[in-house]
Amino acid sequence: MDLNVPNSCSNKTSDPMCYEEASGHLAVIIIPSLLTLSTVAVVALILCSLLRRRLTGERIWPLAASSNGQEASVSHTALSRIPLGIKEALHLWEIQGECVLEGLEFWQTGRYGPICNGLLKREGSSISVVVKSVRDGPNQPEANEFLEWVLFHATVCKHENVVRMLCCQTQRLPMFLVLEAYSPGNLLHFLWTIRNKDLDIGNQLEHFSERSVFLVARQVAAGLDYLMSEHRLVHGDVAARNILIGPGLTARVSGLGVAFAGRQQDLELRKRAADVPLKWQAPERIMRQPTTSRSDVWSYGILLYELITLGAPPYPELEPVSVFPQLQKHYRMKRPETCGAPLYDLMKYCWMWSFKDRPTFSSIIKLLESYTYLAATAALHSPETIDVFEYNKTAGLCP
Repeated sequence: MDLNVPNSCSNKTSDPMCYEEASGHLAVIIIPSLLTLSTVAVVALILCSLLRRRLTGERIWPLAASSNGQEASVSHTALSRIPLGIKEALHLWEIQGECVLEGLEFWQTGRYGPICNGLLKREGSSISVVVKSVRDGPNQPEANEFLEWVLFHATVCKHENVVRMLCCQTQRLPMFLVLEAYSPGNLLHFLWTIRNKDLDIGNQLEHFSERSVFLVARQVAAGLDYLMSEHRLVHGDVAARNILIGPGLTARVSGLGVAFAGRQQDLELRKRAADVPLKWQAPERIMRQPTTSRSDVWSYGILLYELITLGAPPYPELEPVSVFPQLQKHYRMKRPETCGAPLYDLMKYCWMWSFKDRPTFSSIIKLLESYTYLAATAALHSPETIDVFEYNKTAGLCP
């Protein structure tokens, strides 16, 4: 018996049944092929995305280098030790993929590691920034403190007269904080520039007057008032060196390190909060008594003196250790030649011995606004140039 079943389609390819069977065979081949190709394409896109993120990270990886130029040795698994609460709080501040840090140049070594100047580029625009990074990555004890430092900035830097935080990177390495740079920058150096007239920074050199002092002082008072009223935060180191000056004499409060340290429970951090030059400290701070925002008001009076004298050191006739005994004898700095009576009265108001007798920052703002029209408009000048070494010695600052 012949068990072979004849193939009825072998010689009848025009038969519709034969065509349907052939199409079925083609579908079995083509559909898996298409699925394979699409899978390969998706994997390729994922790999390209990961490569792009890696290259972006490599652009800023040098920030993790230690101060001696050696790249830090860090463990990525240590990132998992970051407290969940901090991760969630900083999530919205994390630097986005379209943002790139370029032209980073080492500026100085900070508390936690290198501080660099550079540009933050995004969608064709760029902005000057200051980047503060962790010295040796999250393996080091400073890492958690640095994260608290970043979170502190994210919480309090929300006022036009306070240094502005732009973004951070805490969920991958290297960890860093990006702050907006301000130009000309440091207020004390700006005042010295006006005094020495050795740099051209436009018409601000010719028009920095007592009225300009009122303008800058009001903005600083507004920033300090915000820190106290919104965050119950005592700045602790109010001085011209901790104020940023920008275009149009706009001012922002910076130098929040002492304020941050004063909030921490760690004893070493709290000791650091007390490390402020004597000539700027209120009497109660020198005596290690509890400080309040009125202690900042005393230091603010010293700042007014710095402004009107174009950056002269306070109490120029006294050694730092001699200041407190003289204050106990009711000594106060004399009125500078270029200082009008209303401004000097405000200084003395800030220097009342009892902190309860000093004005609040909200009151200072109103006083400045009321008396601005009385301020002189003639350009301030000083015949003496500043020698930085002598300044540091007289002011009681570390060289």
